[in-house]
Amino acid sequence: MRRTDLKVGIYEFTGCAGDALAIIHSEDELVDFFTVVNVSSFLMAKRDNVEEKLDVALIEGSITTEEQKEKLIEIASRSKKVFAIGICACFGGIQAMKLGLGGWEERFKKVYGQDKISVGKAFESRPIDDFVKVDGYIPGCPIDAQQFFPAFTRIINGNNPELYGFPVCMECKWKENQCLLVKNMLCLGPLTAAGCGAACPTYNIPCVGCWGPYEEANLLAQYHLLLEKGFKPEDIKARMRNFGGKKIVEQLKQLGEVK
Repeated sequence: MRRTDLKVGIYEFTGCAGDALAIIHSEDELVDFFTVVNVSSFLMAKRDNVEEKLDVALIEGSITTEEQKEKLIEIASRSKKVFAIGICACFGGIQAMKLGLGGWEERFKKVYGQDKISVGKAFESRPIDDFVKVDGYIPGCPIDAQQFFPAFTRIINGNNPELYGFPVCMECKWKENQCLLVKNMLCLGPLTAAGCGAACPTYNIPCVGCWGPYEEANLLAQYHLLLEKGFKPEDIKARMRNFGGKKIVEQLKQLGEVK
């Protein structure tokens, strides 16, 4: 079903641009993607970009500067719907792993020293829903084409994406993988939303949570389980923070036992 009357914009902020690349590298679907809707703006893919009123804005990357914040708000102001794509836009990404711990200014100075930065005023990375209303989320690091295009089809037909309602553990079971927790590996499969196809555990690599937190995950139970297996509290929390960003910070704060 073609919806060439719909205007879509794809924008990138702080991140690796992997989500935009995932779309571009989907050769079999790429022609349809650009012909089924009117792609007004997509810097990585086209030169004749037009900044106009949009039906759908797809945003990747976290927000890290005042300039980005203003740009995001401007995009949202002329978009009927805004969707976060990728882990950085959804939760803040790896660059938000220490969110809420303080000390951002010191870490910033370790990288940039005392030099005055004139490009823009920076702050600790945050997900886009800290600044604008977000209508839906498509997580991943980066997003997976097999999940993105069905979700995009729903979006252009007026529906929100329907993501998997279960953790990575379920995908492991489908592949008949042996549970890595049984092997005493620090695996975050029970806490992580499905969608990756259990890519890491299938090759005996513990899940690091790059699809973001699973909505119904029992973080406290997983925390105690990993403690019982001999892992240090600081290592467990650091692993949980890697990709969980703001979402994990909120969950950790709610658990009085996990500071």
